[in-house]
Amino acid sequence: MYKSHGVCRGFFWCIFLTGIYWQMHVPWHVAPTFAGEIFIHQNSLPAMSKEKILVIGASGQIGVELTMALRNIYGNANVIASDLREQNPLLEGTGPYVALDVMNKEMLHVQVIRQGITQIYLLAAILSATGEKNPGLAWHLNMQGLLNVLDIAREEKLHKVYWPSSIAVFGPTSPRQNCPQQTIIEPTTVYGISKYAGEFWCDYYFQRYGVDVRSIRYPGLISYKSAPGGGTTDYAVEIFHEALEHKHYDCFLKEDTYLPMMYMPDAIRGTIELMEAPAEKIKVRHSYNLSGMSFSPKEIGAEVAKHIDGFTMAYKPDYRQTIADSWPQSIDDSVATKDWGWKPEFDLAAMTRDMLRNLPVQLNVS
Repeated sequence: MYKSHGVCRGFFWCIFLTGIYWQMHVPWHVAPTFAGEIFIHQNSLPAMSKEKILVIGASGQIGVELTMALRNIYGNANVIASDLREQNPLLEGTGPYVALDVMNKEMLHVQVIRQGITQIYLLAAILSATGEKNPGLAWHLNMQGLLNVLDIAREEKLHKVYWPSSIAVFGPTSPRQNCPQQTIIEPTTVYGISKYAGEFWCDYYFQRYGVDVRSIRYPGLISYKSAPGGGTTDYAVEIFHEALEHKHYDCFLKEDTYLPMMYMPDAIRGTIELMEAPAEKIKVRHSYNLSGMSFSPKEIGAEVAKHIDGFTMAYKPDYRQTIADSWPQSIDDSVATKDWGWKPEFDLAAMTRDMLRNLPVQLNVS
């Protein structure tokens, strides 16, 4: 019985891979449909649409908005969203979606070949606060997922790979103010350790194999479209939700804890600008510092109170305070500005106005 099952599996994979070969190598007007799908040969598409992008982790905080932005540029059909989770409602009906586990290298490779992928944006990760609850899992997912993507990019000669790093790579020995691109880096969380190791893997695959992999060290990200994913800077999103619904927020950090932050529209624009920049302008193959603003819980609370009468705030620091205390208070992103022209557009006041203008629509509150 076991042997017959093995034969059946072998026959299935033979037929499956034969179908993939036809989809990839036969002109669209004679290529057969396979598994109920119709494939159009990329040579029949406009120049911009020749890129076929796979976004891994598309249902997460960054993934939702980045997927939508990429679809606006490359066309809905040319940006495939994927995640282990259910598709985010904001993405429903906007383009193709596949359930995909980045840890399953074989099936990821099949999807890359099958869909004719030319670029991968790898956003799947376990973040800082969540990672401290299960360090082994965080290391395994954050590292092996990246290595799977880099190996496939090398083998299939993908045009580009995007992988985000984080300010979590910095530690208590890094400069607290205007932390520079190159400095002492001694992370204290498994998330930061995995991101720093990942930066070196990105540089290695570029130097050794020529894989065009690009990266940004994101600060804390703030968005009204998607929920945060378990990071230490999540308070800067939660405060808006609680202010609108309850006019009060209990913050898990101290009132004077300054951290680098960025509004999501700036983060998405910066990511796309980095990826669209000519390769010769990309001088940093580890990961670029990027910054938008720096503020404390007390400062953002005061800004929110300007728009919501009666808003109050209390401070109840928990285990995330230790993580926050190990990170820089502000970031020097002058290298990104010099290399590919990065410049943020939102400050604290502008971000607060925009959040409070748009979030009530998302929450369906007045």
